[in-house]
Amino acid sequence: MNRREFASRMSAAVGAAAMSGFGVSARQEAQPRVNGPRAIEQLRRLAQFGGTPEGGTSRVAYSDADLAARDHVMGLMRAASLDTAVDGAGNIVGRRAGRDASLAPLMFGSHIDSVPDGGNYDGQVGSIGAIEVAHTLADHAIVTRHPLEVVVFQNEEGGKTGSRLLSGEVAPQELDIVTHSGFSIGEGMRRLGGNPDDLESLRRHAGDIAAYLELHIEQGAVLEREGIAIGVVEGIVGIKRWDVTIDGFANHAGTTPMDQRRDAMLGAGRFIDAVHRTARRIPGRQVATVGRLQALPGAPNVIPGRVVLSLEIRDLAMEKIATVYEAIREEGLAIGEETGTTFAFDQFYVSRAAPTDERLRRLVADAAADLGLTFMRMPSGAGHDAQSIALLAPVGMIFVPSRSGISHSPQEFSHPDDIVAGMDVLLHTLLALDAMDFG
Repeated sequence: MNRREFASRMSAAVGAAAMSGFGVSARQEAQPRVNGPRAIEQLRRLAQFGGTPEGGTSRVAYSDADLAARDHVMGLMRAASLDTAVDGAGNIVGRRAGRDASLAPLMFGSHIDSVPDGGNYDGQVGSIGAIEVAHTLADHAIVTRHPLEVVVFQNEEGGKTGSRLLSGEVAPQELDIVTHSGFSIGEGMRRLGGNPDDLESLRRHAGDIAAYLELHIEQGAVLEREGIAIGVVEGIVGIKRWDVTIDGFANHAGTTPMDQRRDAMLGAGRFIDAVHRTARRIPGRQVATVGRLQALPGAPNVIPGRVVLSLEIRDLAMEKIATVYEAIREEGLAIGEETGTTFAFDQFYVSRAAPTDERLRRLVADAAADLGLTFMRMPSGAGHDAQSIALLAPVGMIFVPSRSGISHSPQEFSHPDDIVAGMDVLLHTLLALDAMDFG
């Protein structure tokens, strides 16, 4: 889908939505609903910032396109009657007072930065959806008990920086990491209006937020395959990553007999197959991936003496990740014995699993049912800002279908009807959540 096709499709969707009301029945029409045509039009406009000829979006955090999009989004927030500013972490925060100022705020939102050459829906659906919900509340003169905070987190794609700053997970040395924009995280924060000089002052603490909700595209094909409108997210998977170094012996590729080789690439090939077999053999929904590989010295006429590859394992339970890792590690050591190579495992990344709150799961399911929408419970295989906020407050997530499960690509697409349905579920879940007491 190129840029012209995307704009044409979104414009047609806005017109159809205005005529059809997105297929709403007379009974459902009596309930408060988001303004679907307005929301879809705002998605279309947002996609123009960093838009690519292929029809996607390349709006990496801290880039000029990101800054321009953020200014645009802040204007949308103000139009939705939100008091809008940039916090010290560089996140955009739109606040709305509640009837009881003593209550902690309900937070909801997502992000608008993209991966390089990404799509028009990842993060953007949740951000525009949160703003649209706030706009709908203003349209209907609905004032919630809790104060509200609509948040657009910065640099989600580069490691959930904005939300991790709030939960105190960003280490000072991370500020020196250079991002796809060419700016370091610290430099990028300054470009956004944040303050990287005192990370501790940016933190929020347990009790500062009553609860958090995030609407997002599934980024998988389960909902579309099952014909289900809404995913009730059970939790966000944990992730562990290792560098695996396989050492053999570099030697001449023409003069070394096959039975005298200690080929690190042979060990790597067998290991990659073992990762796939082990992850499938163990019961459960875990996934394991080798996504990066480097052979040294890297010449066609030299037997590789060293291979460095990545191993990533994801699951909803950190204990399950440990079980899968141990099984894979044993396979690697056995392969080393067979091939005359050695295997070393160096863990370099951990993202803790974040179960959603059961109370919020029930509210999302009830909202979907009340709106006449099908739903199913499911895990999130991708990381989200909700994962960081879960350290501070109960969290809930709402998924809408992604066509063919494609994401991080210009071909990323979710149907306007599905998007607006998700926004309505977000609205109704928020209102039900507002009636809860968080003791």
